Amino acid sequence: MQKLGLLFLLLLQLGCSGQAMEKFNGVSFVASRDKVAQEHVDAVRNVNAKCAAVMPFGFIRDADSPEIIFDTSRQWFGETRTGARQYIDILHVNGLKVMLKPQIWISRGAFTGNLKMNSEVNWRALEESYQKFIMAYVSLAQETKADAFCIGTELEQFVSHRPEYWRELIKKIRSVYKGKLTYAANWDEYGRTPFWEDLDFIGIDAYFPLSDEKTPTVEQLRKGWQPHKEKIRSLSVAKNKPIIFTEYGYRSNNYTAKKPWLVDHSQDDVNLEAQTNATKAIFEEFWKEDWFAGGFVWKWFIDHEKAGGINDNRFTPQNKPAQEVIKSFYNIY
Repeated sequence: MQKLGLLFLLLLQLGCSGQAMEKFNGVSFVASRDKVAQEHVDAVRNVNAKCAAVMPFGFIRDADSPEIIFDTSRQWFGETRTGARQYIDILHVNGLKVMLKPQIWISRGAFTGNLKMNSEVNWRALEESYQKFIMAYVSLAQETKADAFCIGTELEQFVSHRPEYWRELIKKIRSVYKGKLTYAANWDEYGRTPFWEDLDFIGIDAYFPLSDEKTPTVEQLRKGWQPHKEKIRSLSVAKNKPIIFTEYGYRSNNYTAKKPWLVDHSQDDVNLEAQTNATKAIFEEFWKEDWFAGGFVWKWFIDHEKAGGINDNRFTPQNKPAQEVIKSFYNIY
């Protein structure tokens, strides 16, 4: 009965393309200091993407601070509410759907999953500040008719310590925004997220460790996916919710699938084959599954002509062989 219920839910769900059963074939559209131009959107369409995650930012000075600073004149254009609106509008004009995904950046790149207050006073201050931040973008999502909204990204300690706050926040969000909701749980967090029943999709940032090989083959990577995939599928069935990968992607460097979440700027090796194989493996494992609703590749810079390239070892697939893998699979699904 659970499987039948999930299938029925999937048939009812409208994916990011606006049609039943199509996948969230998306890119994580990086906020820039500039406005988005038509040529920038053309590059997204050229890889057969149907969606983009628009990601305005709020900033926290340090991991002990409860204040989120957002929508200021000191931020880049794309990080602000005005910028996010411009991005959404031009994407919609071009027939692309949008998931609005406001995110937090902690000074010096501290991991958001460790954001935790040391007193009740500070917890309440953080809750108030986060509500102001997120509701500013909830109203924008409703005004622009964004197709999906992500209520938070990789905030495990905040979620685990204040679950009732999050349940009440979801109610407030739904009172304003009438589209689909998800939360972007980190790969090692999603099994403990307490409010999947209150959302439309189970969102996972899919940086799962898959292989210790320098250049793993597609077959090795698919084997590495099996224990993770079964847990993901089981959760989808148990919660009667489809899965989306709110972020997925790999760096084009050696050992890319060993600890895919690492951003190590000291590494200067380039391994395009490893990124290509890892990208192909995730598509082959997940995109054919009925309980899987697609995802947003991490990450896509708006100025495509200057992004990535064969000498780049960062996450973006732009102007690398992995881009052709994405283009091919996005065309199939």
